[in-house]
Amino acid sequence: MPTVREVDPDFPRDWIEFVDPADPKGVIRADLTWLLSSWTCVYGRGCEGVVEGRAEDGCCSHGAFYADDEDERRIEGFAEQLKKKHWQHAEIGRTQGISELDELEGEPARRTRTVDGACVFLNRAGFPGGAGCALHNLADRVGLHPLETKPDVCWQLPVRRTQEWVERPDEVQVLVTSIGEFDRRGWGPGGADLHWWCTSSPAAHVGADPLWVSYGPELVALIGQPAYDELARLCALRSTGRGPSHPATEQAR
Repeated sequence: MPTVREVDPDFPRDWIEFVDPADPKGVIRADLTWLLSSWTCVYGRGCEGVVEGRAEDGCCSHGAFYADDEDERRIEGFAEQLKKKHWQHAEIGRTQGISELDELEGEPARRTRTVDGACVFLNRAGFPGGAGCALHNLADRVGLHPLETKPDVCWQLPVRRTQEWVERPDEVQVLVTSIGEFDRRGWGPGGADLHWWCTSSPAAHVGADPLWVSYGPELVALIGQPAYDELARLCALRSTGRGPSHPATEQAR
């Protein structure tokens, strides 16, 4: 049984690197400890929310910052498909817009509008059209994957992708794509103030499948199918051996 609410983010991790099969100048660096964990989204079934007293908001209390203009336009397109009976805040979204200007890392940035302390797309508990993200619910209704209908930052969580050009000793540059856990620190300095964060909580490490399986479509979107196929092979191989396991997964067992 779990003995802690959240584990410390600093613990031994098992990382692996391999050349992207689709790009000889691309290198994938992946945190196998995270990808082999049993994390799963527990929204509505144990999620405590990032703001105290607002568990029903999940991680939607602050809205979602767009990755770029294309991300915002894509969400605008799906918002137009939402009917009022499926979107609690449709009137506000239609009249005031779904986005607003904020600040991210000291720079102006656009994100989804917030209404009464949470994202404009978050249907509150008890809404007849269905609680939770209206964009996620839309995907379920029309047979799409939620990564197609939600802002990039929403479907990428809890995976963190970073990319960096690295010059090797032979002066050849490679693009290193790192795939790891989006822990509290991924939120920046404000991450320490979150009421609760799922990736380090044993309460969220209760998935039937390891993360590399349950988040397969998202990982394909992040690194491409050829790289994911190799990553999946290495994860399956690693699962038969020994190595550092995620302490939150250990606590959940």
